[in-house]
Amino acid sequence: MKPELNPSSRDSGPSIFQDTIAEMTYPEVEAAIERGAVALWSMGVIEQHGPHLPTATDVYIPSARLRAVKRLLAAQGIESIIIPPFYWGVNFVSASFPASIKVRAEVMIELVVDVIKSLAGDGVRRVFCISGHNDRAHNEAIFQAMCKGSAESEAQACFICEEAIVRRLGIDPADPAVMPFSVPPEQPPGPFLDIHAGDWETSVMLAFNPDTVRQEKLHDLAPTNLGPDDLAEWRKGFEVSRRVTPNGYFGDPAAATAERGRTSIEREAEAIVQGLVRRLA
Repeated sequence: MKPELNPSSRDSGPSIFQDTIAEMTYPEVEAAIERGAVALWSMGVIEQHGPHLPTATDVYIPSARLRAVKRLLAAQGIESIIIPPFYWGVNFVSASFPASIKVRAEVMIELVVDVIKSLAGDGVRRVFCISGHNDRAHNEAIFQAMCKGSAESEAQACFICEEAIVRRLGIDPADPAVMPFSVPPEQPPGPFLDIHAGDWETSVMLAFNPDTVRQEKLHDLAPTNLGPDDLAEWRKGFEVSRRVTPNGYFGDPAAATAERGRTSIEREAEAIVQGLVRRLA
């Protein structure tokens, strides 16, 4: 009789290594690079996501996004390889919560640049990175790493970034180190914001990694009903952020549905691929 599996060993959905070079042999990677494959890389963090989502949420979600991007690129005749996700990033807003691992921006930048140089040494000439984490300092570090990695290697590195974040960071959208994209909202925005571990992130996790979601807790999580002024306060980080969202979420996680999560990732991937096709042309 087989022993019962631990909850942690259950099939919780796709691994963050699925479809990445971590599951390929080196001759397979080498052959893909020789055919001109572009590299796709997600930049997440280990960070608290309320009482219902795992701390790797910002790693799982961009991994799902890049799997969809890879599939859609292949349909366009463009080969790509996915680099295993980066997850030791910059945490500022959630820094006072346990398990929000904090890495200095300069450490993150240098590590990312070293990986870009390594890929360039293998023959990769285009590296496209996306963020799974919207902390401003984290995304500033990604952009700086793209610029430095491009300047110090034979690869051109580019940050695929939502237009709203590009504007917030004050980056020139024409800069070759950034590729803005946008996805029209599925419905008109309401008076309250969904920012962190709310409806959207919970929906995506229900779609792609449902066994990691503490679904039994969702019905007890009331919507935070917070607006733009609360967001400005929350972004001050550390104890201020925890005071605004004592339970670690900013939005309405109980409203989440797996269907919305699947649709959202597909729409984002389509928008990213449209931009990539234009950029690669």
